[in-house]
Parts: sequence; structure tokens; C-alpha cells
Amino acid sequence: MLQAAFERHLAAGRGLSTHTVRAYVGDCASLLSHVAKCGIEDVAEIDVSVVRAWLATQHAAGHSRSTIARRAASARALTAFAHERGLLAADPGRLLGTLKTRRPLPEVLAVDEMLAVLGEGRGLRGDRGAEADAQPGDLAAAAVKLRDTAIMELLYATGIRVSELCGLNVGDVDLGRRTIRVLGKGAKERTVPFGVPAGRAVTRWHEHGRPELAAPMSGSALFLGARGRRLDPRTARRVVHARIAAAWPVPDMGPHGLRHTAATHLLEGGADLRSVQEMLGHSSLATTQIYTHVSIERLVSAYRQAHPRA
Repeated sequence: MLQAAFERHLAAGRGLSTHTVRAYVGDCASLLSHVAKCGIEDVAEIDVSVVRAWLATQHAAGHSRSTIARRAASARALTAFAHERGLLAADPGRLLGTLKTRRPLPEVLAVDEMLAVLGEGRGLRGDRGAEADAQPGDLAAAAVKLRDTAIMELLYATGIRVSELCGLNVGDVDLGRRTIRVLGKGAKERTVPFGVPAGRAVTRWHEHGRPELAAPMSGSALFLGARGRRLDPRTARRVVHARIAAAWPVPDMGPHGLRHTAATHLLEGGADLRSVQEMLGHSSLATTQIYTHVSIERLVSAYRQAHPRA
């Protein structure tokens, strides 16, 4: 099966994340389903008109330009793979144009909003003396709160992706130097610094929270779920939404919104673009430059609200 072989190819050789592989495979399943509906039984008969017709159905279904652009990229990857394997005499994907998309500026929290979010849960110190008389259920609940506080502090302090956060091991954290070793997209490793508040939160979690949740299957994972397994990104996302909801009326956002917020605050605080690029693990400086536009937009907005002759 072409789809199964393509999935193995993506998972094995291109350094793509699990999420990206899943998206590409889903797109190509949709394309191959369209091919079958067109009465085409042989992969060799797929040409550029068939792929364009499929993309037209995506547009008619109301999908966004960014989604259609990604699906076109998926189709190009599939046809290139089929051509390399000798299943297609020519690669029709090369004849597809590249759909230009207008990237919207990411939404970010203001500094005071972010501080309000981080204020949630700070009353829990994870102190051994305070936990001495607690019941086992209370200890587990306290441990989860310590974990959630450490998650929020570390996401904002470092701007790492939620998948990178969940992939951290205990040995990846250097509390003395206040840095973490992160394995990012394409299996690229980078070192990211964090501040004193995040260091304190991670220390409290590691010393007082993690031991309460640790189990034989925990391994070296830094962050754990309630049952002791490595923290799942979906749980981390729920943590972020819950903590932000507790700081109402701060607008809701997920972990990637905290990544955007961290990058924007770094630039507004005077960090240079190259340093922020390295910290976020962007392969292209153009990706990081979006945060410069965010800062300018916020400056213009503040000017219009505050200046009497704006």
C-alpha cells in the first residue's frame, strides 16, 4: 500500500514530529480517496490535474488557505515519494504552484496578564513540613499543583513547545546554571536558559512533587501524569487552559500562545532577534521576525490609545 509505505518513509527518514507525520498521512489518505472516486485504480495514472481537482474540493469545503497550502505540500511529498519508487513516470507535484498564505500575527498576553496567570498556585510551596500531616490523596493533589506551576513557569520562561516540555528528562535540567537541554524539531538539540522563578518552581516539583507521583514506569521523565507515566501533551494543554481560566479575565490561549508571549516579551525587553531564534529553535530567522511585527503592532496600539494627538 502506497499510504503505508509513505507513512513509514516520513516517520523514519525526515525528522518530522509525530503530529506532522499524522497530518501528512491524513492529507494523503484524503488525496488517495479522491483518486479512487475518480475511478483511477493505478497510481501511475495520477497526474497534476487530479491533484489540482482534489485541492479544489478542499477549497470548496471551506478550508483555510494555510490548510490548503499544507495539503498541497503533503501531495508534493507523496508524489515525489511515488516517483522516487518508480510508481510514477513523472512527478506531478512539481507542477503545483505554491499557495501564498498571509500569516496572522499571533495573539500574546501582556506582561501584567502573564504575571496574573503565574500568580495562580504560587501559594503552594511544596514544603515538607506542611505536607507531614497530609493524607495520601492530599499529597497527590499537592504534587499535581506543584507540577502545574512548574509547567507554567517553564513554558513562559523558555518559550519551548509543549511536545518539548513533555519530552524533558530529569537529566536535561541544570538547576545550577538554570538551563534545559531540549530536543526540538528534526531531532535538533539546543540549550535554553530559564530564570529564578522557573528554577524555584522546577526545584519544588522535582524535590517534593515528583516523588509523590513517581512509579516504576516513570523512567527519567521530568514531568509526570497523575498515574506516574510521562506527561502527555494533551494534559499539559489542559493545565495551561485551566491556569489561564483561573486568572480571568485574561484571554484564553494554549501552550503555543505562551511560546508567542515569551518571544514577544523577550524582544520587547531588548533581546536580539538571533538570540530569540536560537532559544525558540527556529531554523529560519524569518519565522522569528513575526514577533517583531507583534511588538510594533502593540506599540502602535498603545500610542493610539495614549497619545492625545494620535
